Amino acid sequence: MKSIALLSSGLDSVVATTRANNEGRVELALTFDYGQRAAVQEIFHASKVCEILGIKHRVIKIPWLSEISKSALTDLNSEIPEPADRELDIKEITEETAKQVWVPNRNGVFINIAASFAEAIEADAIIVGFDAEEAVTFPDNSRSYVEAVNTALSFSTLNKVKVTAPVINLNKSEIVALGLEINAPLEWSWSCYYGSENPCMKCESCRRRERAFRSIGFKDPLKKRLGI
Repeated sequence: MKSIALLSSGLDSVVATTRANNEGRVELALTFDYGQRAAVQEIFHASKVCEILGIKHRVIKIPWLSEISKSALTDLNSEIPEPADRELDIKEITEETAKQVWVPNRNGVFINIAASFAEAIEADAIIVGFDAEEAVTFPDNSRSYVEAVNTALSFSTLNKVKVTAPVINLNKSEIVALGLEINAPLEWSWSCYYGSENPCMKCESCRRRERAFRSIGFKDPLKKRLGI
């Protein structure tokens, strides 16, 4: 299968892209710069992942998305939520933190841009890193969303491009385990909402990542590479 990957450089997208590349042919990976705090780190790490996997990499800039967004990911005057480990599975709390980092129709925008690229090069699929853990509070990570988007794409693309989510049934621990099994370049994955030299280890994304590696008793390769 010929595909295009949405590669943010997060754990989920790196494992999903690696799996798709192992099983088929990922022609191109797209990383979006929409003014998010971690843009520089995400682009750098995604480029390294693509270099290792032998995939062409392209950065798409859409600055208008941050201009209309009040998300803590793009608004430097807003605080990024830092839930405690014990709060990661409390739905009332994670629903609120999800609202604070929500970017208007972000996945919808990304997928439709990727669909244009996919149709242009006659690719069959768009690879995304949606997962079961985040689907609990992010509806645009769910299987229902994928099915709805694919229905729309069957009308908006002549070759009926489909979104494929290789890790959609897995939680973070299972994604880490799969990544290690398929030799995904996890040392070049970046999950932190911030763009500092090292991950903050306090934001929700960092905490979920840390918990996942801890649960399987394996040191995070990124931390090992950074010497932290």
